[in-house]
Order: sequence, then C-alpha cells, then structure tokens
Amino acid sequence: MAHFDVLVVGAGLSGIGAACRLRQQAPDRTYAILEARDTIGGTWDLFRYPGVRSDSDMFTLGYPFRPWRKEQAIASGAEILEYLRETAAEHGITRHVRFGHRVVRASWSSASARWTVEASHDGEIVPFTCSFLYLCSGYYSYENGHVVDFPGRASFRGEIVHPQFWPEELDLSGKRVVVIGSGATAVTLVPELASTAKSVTMLQRSPSYVLARQRTDSLARRLRGVLPSRLAYRVVRAKNVLVATLLYQVSRRLPRRTAAFLGGAAAKQLPASIPVDPHFSPRYQPWDQRLCLTPGADFFAALRSGKADIVTDRIARFTPDGITLESGAHLPADVIVTATGLRVIAFGGIDLTVDGEVINPSEQLVYKGMMLGGVPNLAWCIGYVNASWTLRSDLVSRYVCRVLNHLSRNGFDTCVPHPPALPPARRRPIMNLTSGYLTRAASALPRQGDRRPWLMRQNYLLDAADLRLSRVDDGVLRFGRRSRSA
Repeated sequence: MAHFDVLVVGAGLSGIGAACRLRQQAPDRTYAILEARDTIGGTWDLFRYPGVRSDSDMFTLGYPFRPWRKEQAIASGAEILEYLRETAAEHGITRHVRFGHRVVRASWSSASARWTVEASHDGEIVPFTCSFLYLCSGYYSYENGHVVDFPGRASFRGEIVHPQFWPEELDLSGKRVVVIGSGATAVTLVPELASTAKSVTMLQRSPSYVLARQRTDSLARRLRGVLPSRLAYRVVRAKNVLVATLLYQVSRRLPRRTAAFLGGAAAKQLPASIPVDPHFSPRYQPWDQRLCLTPGADFFAALRSGKADIVTDRIARFTPDGITLESGAHLPADVIVTATGLRVIAFGGIDLTVDGEVINPSEQLVYKGMMLGGVPNLAWCIGYVNASWTLRSDLVSRYVCRVLNHLSRNGFDTCVPHPPALPPARRRPIMNLTSGYLTRAASALPRQGDRRPWLMRQNYLLDAADLRLSRVDDGVLRFGRRSRSA
C-alpha cells in the first residue's frame, strides 16, 4: 500500500495549484494527486459547451507564481485548460497524478495518525495511506448536473441538452434554440449559439444582474513592454483585486444605488424592444447572487442583432415542438438547453470517517474556511463566491503548507480544529449567496459560524493578512503526537 505525506484529491485548478505550493513551500513532503478523470483540468476540461469561459479575469484567476501573458483578460475554457497543463508540466506536477482514481472513502485512524484512502480504479479498489488529506475536488458533481423534471419533458420531439454534457456532434444550424436559465452559463451560451442557430431565446424565471466588461485589460496593455512581465502581472493583479473588492463592498453597502447603476448600464446596451423591467430587474440585491459577466458586451450585442431574444416567464409544460409558458405564450424550439445549474456535493462525494465514526458534512463547522472542526489532518479547498476562485484557493494551499511545516518543526503528528458549541441560530451556510444551486445544497454542506476563525469571510485582503501572517498555533487549531507504541 503506497504511503504519502500528503494526498491531494483532484487535478483541477485547485489541485494543480496545491501541488505547486507543496513543491515550493513544503518540498520535503511526498505527495500524489488522485484524479478521477483521465486528464488534468477539472472544470476546464469537463465543460465543453460553446463559448465556455471564466467570468473572472486571468490576472486573478491565474496563479500568483505564473503570470498570465496573453492579451485577453477574460479567457476561454480552452485557454484556461492550456494554462493549467503548461503550469503542471513546468512545475513537474503531471508525473505525480494518478489518473482514473476516483476516491470513494477515507478513514482516519488516531492510533496510526494516518488516513486510509480508497480509490476506485479500473473497477477495483486501490488503497493508499497518507498523513494529511487535502480535498481539492471542488463543490459540484461531475457526473450529474441539476436536472428539472419539467412537465411534458418526455413529449418534446427535439433534443434536450444540459451544458455540463454538451454533445460534440450537435449542429444548431437553422435551428430554433431555447436556453432555460439566467445565470453565467446562459449568458455565455446565448451570444455563441446566436452565431449559428436560426434563433435563440433565453427563457428565465427570474432575471440576473448582467455587467459588460472589456475583454482586455487596458492597464496590462500599457504596462506590457514597460515593466518586467512578473512585476506587471503583480501590479495588474493587485489593481483587479482592489477593483473587485471595492465593487463588492459598494454593492453590499449601497445596494439600491448599485442596482440602479447596473440597470442603467444594461438599458444603454439593450434594443428598444427589450425593456430593463422585467428582464434585467432582479428581485434580489446585487451580490445576493453572483453578477453575470458579458465580455465585450457580447450578450447585449446578440440581443441587438435580433438573432437572440429574452423572455421572463414560468414554464407551464414542454410540448412536442417547444414550451408553453404560464402566461399562455408558446416558444417554438428544435433544441432546448437546460442551463439549470450544478448539483452541489460536499468533498467530492467522498465518505469520511474518523476512528469509525461517520462524518456528516452538514454537521461540521469549518475552521478558517478550510478545515473541519474535530477532523484531524484534513483540509478542504474552496474559493471565493464573490471573486476569482484562485485568490482564495491559493491562500488555502499556502496555509496548508504552513501547517505542515509547523508539524515538522515541532515533531507533531496531528492537527485538529476544536469547534465551539454553537447553537443552530449561529450556524450559517458556508456560501452566503441565494443562488439556486447553493440554496438547494445548503443542508448538505458544512456550516460556518458567526465569528472568526469559524466565519468564512468573502474578503481577499483580510484573508491574505490572516492566512499569511497569523499564528498557526492559535489555540483553536491544536497539535499532538501519536503514541509511538501504537
């Protein structure tokens, strides 16, 4: 049975970044990455729908240690995947990945101070042991998206497609397409599909805030050739962090003014036939859900072109040739795209036990947004919901390295956060957005508290100071040694 100091689960954006940080900051530790699929990339290899891209700029979605050098600040999925693969190759990460190993369970033994990790590979269970388990598998299921059983679904004679499983052979030429959804995926799909389909209609039950953004970063363009590439990258990255932080803080403190600004900005981009109300007037405040980004205002351009339209209504039922709405209107369709969201799961669906006791994710409090109260030698990497994922995932990986180094320097074997006895009223969802895919999963995810270090702040500047400068042995994260006679 192979043993490693650290086992990383997942070879996507977080897992590759974690391995790079281990090499840089804890180089004496042996590690391996267990990846369920046959290639690296995670989300950016899985999602293949037309136009797939990030809604975060690459100066903050990229790693701090590897500058983004391309012209486009908003990158396509293919460009992000290329960046990840190049990073893994340059840092010697790929050879540490065990492909086709889907972790199904992990069991902690206090007697041995080790995790036994079982992975399914080619139909067999392959066991590993490790001293520290680092879960970088994201927060949604790769096998299943969120599927709504709309009335009459089976009667539709056309094709129904979920973006998470986009068929490569799908030809939309001359087809009438209805995209169900109002989130980032729908806003991404509409302009891309409109370039080939006969018509595209985005059908939304409730609207989202949509913000246009330039595809390139003007400051990066000006600094390119003036400053060394790494310094220019750091300057632009810092600028983008500050801008995103300011936008979020203003949105939360002045929600009505922000909503008016976003609505006014949308109105300037829309054709006369599409009013802001009801199509771009959400019932929630800005950043109760993520803002939808449209690079180069391509979503609005598709609406102005007449090839795309937007309808705000509820679905009554599918029909053989389209969708009947509760208003009585009928949308004809040859293809229906159900951009209805992700199916969120905790820890990649891995079953966890500690000394034989099953760990129920919904009962756990999360320490510093990364470790589970009462669970030894384990970290869970999740990013921000209001900024680039990598900003937080990289902070978490660096903190994990600090913990590992503290264990080594002091001869400790274990570290475990000791949670307070918080009543239910003081326990909050780990992700504080009202988006459907998160509210559906709130009862299945770990919880956060109402104060540090059990409060997960959505603020990179505060987290950077805390996770890089605060003491590791803070009295809450407690360290110990196993009995050498065990």
